Amino acid sequence: PLIITAAIIFGVGAALAYFSGFYIDWLWFKSVGFTAVWSTVLITKAQLFLIVGLLTSALISSNIYIAYKRRPLYVPTSIEVNGVERLRAQIEPIRRLVFAGIVAALTYFAGSSGMVFWQQWLLFRNSTSFGVKDPQFGLDVSFFAFKLPLYQALIGWAISTLILAALASAFVHYMYGGIRTQVQTERTTVAARVQISILLGLVVLLKAVAYWFDRYALALKEGRLITGLTYSDVNALLPAKAILSAIAVVCALLFFANIVRRSWLLPAAGTALLAISSVLIAGIYPGAIQQFQVKPSESSKEAPYIQRNIDSTLSAYGLNDVEFTDYAAIDNPSLASLAEDAGTLSNIRLLDPALNSPTFSQLQQIRGFYAFPETLDVDRYMIDGVKRGTVIAVREVNLDGLADDQRNWFNDHMVFTHGYGVVAAYENTAEADGAPKFAESNIPPSGKFDIDQPRVYFGEQSPAYSIVGSDGSQPPIELDFPDDKSANGQTNNTYTGAGGVPIGNMIQRAIFALNYQETNILLSNQIGSESKILYDRDPKTRV
Repeated sequence: PLIITAAIIFGVGAALAYFSGFYIDWLWFKSVGFTAVWSTVLITKAQLFLIVGLLTSALISSNIYIAYKRRPLYVPTSIEVNGVERLRAQIEPIRRLVFAGIVAALTYFAGSSGMVFWQQWLLFRNSTSFGVKDPQFGLDVSFFAFKLPLYQALIGWAISTLILAALASAFVHYMYGGIRTQVQTERTTVAARVQISILLGLVVLLKAVAYWFDRYALALKEGRLITGLTYSDVNALLPAKAILSAIAVVCALLFFANIVRRSWLLPAAGTALLAISSVLIAGIYPGAIQQFQVKPSESSKEAPYIQRNIDSTLSAYGLNDVEFTDYAAIDNPSLASLAEDAGTLSNIRLLDPALNSPTFSQLQQIRGFYAFPETLDVDRYMIDGVKRGTVIAVREVNLDGLADDQRNWFNDHMVFTHGYGVVAAYENTAEADGAPKFAESNIPPSGKFDIDQPRVYFGEQSPAYSIVGSDGSQPPIELDFPDDKSANGQTNNTYTGAGGVPIGNMIQRAIFALNYQETNILLSNQIGSESKILYDRDPKTRV
């Protein structure tokens, strides 16, 4: 009874831990008003799990069943067969149970693998035309964005499934005497030869299809020079893939011909030819073209394909209709020319957002538990009636900046919950000592922006989760900023925003405690009936 009870408790706990993640995801999507997205993804994953799992299991298990039903009735004895006989004797009494276990395992693992293609399937199902043709193949660009990834995934699934089916069938035939490696002639029965020939022929035939679709995938290739097709791709690799596809079709026919022949010599020779051809035609030949034709005159050879890349990039960003006007450079500008270009000159950025983060930290970090990103942002604002460019960043909370004696669960998740304020420097103005001239800075915020809400609860560096909010029965505990004028040396806040997931009742707390494996969420008396938990706080994730 103790073992059974422990097993039940373990199983229930594992199930709760597994499904709590689904529920927490649903709560998050509910908090941002997009539960339809969550349900669409979940339903799609469930459908793919069932379809891929059942189909894969059916294909492999049916071949196992066929191999078993077509086993020979009499098998000569030998030392090798005696070993197989012992294995067969162990499996035979529980054959049905073993078969059911194989079906269940195949369904689970294949279905789990199929779920990862939910995005490709949704893109395929909801694909729309771009109205733009690919310059190489003449296909609408939507084919490469929405359809090709799913086609390649289906081809890969079919090849791997048929290979597993062939291996499983070969094992069953071997175990029951359909394949006899110890004899000199007729090492396979007719049933074994026919079944394995058909499966391997289908594998090679699908490989021919894969080679053909590889041609289209070259349009998405990330190269050293550009994204897409280059000279060697068009003039060497594309023909090579087509030739390999034709060779694979011939090899597949040789496997199918083996149904009526009694020799594996031709299929083996065809497979060897395909392997050698893939190395020579798709590997060495394009490399030779690149080395001896392209490199000596790369600029002229690659120019048309670079231009394709430029045209596609301009089109993607909506810049293909831009009008270009030559600007006559002046070696010795006059006051009149400078006055004419004053609008441009006054907006030339002097501060580099990639280099100014250490300066922001030195001048405006205020405390070690605040931080700025390594690369700052650039934005423009109306300041004193003039649109001014700024280098800008929010002052986010940084738990790694806390002293060791300050690090505990309460501080990490209930006190240091948010950053405070924004720092913006004019992009083309500096102080007399060379420091950035700030349009907005300090704590509390001061400057030109007139900020009403300086607290940063959702940011790029926010903690994994924070528990915020209160029912008003306790004083605020969320640190706003250090304040020497206050009684306790700091100003605190209580979150009142609309974001976050309620965590006031014990069921919610228990679920989050299980998900984060943190008992303090369940036991802390600082969590009130109106408390919320904030997680997945990166603005990109939320948007």
